[in-house]
Amino acid sequence: MLDATKVDFNQPPPFEGRNLYLTDTSLRAAIVREGAAWGDPRLTAWGAILGRAETFDLASRANRYAPELRTHDRFGNRIDEVVFDPAWHELMALAMREGEHASPWTEPTRGAQVVRAAAYLMHAEVENGTQCPLTMTFAAAPVLARHASELPRLAETWLPRVLAAEYDARGLPVSQKASALIGMGMTERQGGSDVRANTTRAQAIGNGEYLLTGHKWFFSAPMCDAHLVLAQAPEGLSCFLLPRILPDGARNSVRLTRLKDKLGNRSNASAEAEFDGAHGWLLGEEGRGIPIIL
Repeated sequence: MLDATKVDFNQPPPFEGRNLYLTDTSLRAAIVREGAAWGDPRLTAWGAILGRAETFDLASRANRYAPELRTHDRFGNRIDEVVFDPAWHELMALAMREGEHASPWTEPTRGAQVVRAAAYLMHAEVENGTQCPLTMTFAAAPVLARHASELPRLAETWLPRVLAAEYDARGLPVSQKASALIGMGMTERQGGSDVRANTTRAQAIGNGEYLLTGHKWFFSAPMCDAHLVLAQAPEGLSCFLLPRILPDGARNSVRLTRLKDKLGNRSNASAEAEFDGAHGWLLGEEGRGIPIIL
């Protein structure tokens, strides 16, 4: 008798097993209108991947099991690591193979930005926490390229890995990795909407290298391989590339104090951080930090 009352006449079917691109007529029309019809096969393939039940399950798990901060290992050594559910890493690998973080820079054809925007839009329909490090890496690539002549060895090491369509989450010097992700650190306790109030200091030690001392109240995607960070140099607020792991394999002096307990964007880690003489490289000129990072 009880089973006879369980009639699912008002329940929609699961939203899965469908192609997110082929079922979006407005998006497909926009791709053609904006001169990017060449990307149709690529977006069709990506839409099929995103619409799978398995991908929706990855998105659910990445948000249900939020990242955890581990400041020390079991021997009491400082490690400052964020541990993610395996679903996070699988989603990151899918997106980087698609090229969400770099495709317009590696394939600068007409409509490349349009195709990336469409791929990005469909990704957001499934899971958007993973888009934080992808977006920052996408924005950092032209910054590194623009200042390559100032620090050629730095650019030779970092830029190819920032553009690589592969995901490598290992905590190693970037020279030993297949790819690299770039985060950002601008906001401080007293400097959010007005970062000119930032108090983090940068002291030059030669060859374009500086030591940074201070904090960040919002340090996005702390497990990225490096961050673009704003700090006060003698000539004003400046932009620095701050690696997580130094070239010799030592951890940079970046201490993660806690993770933000956020209402949304749960799968992605956002940290509070302190710099205790952290090593960084100046990008551009001192005092030009805001234009460079923007």
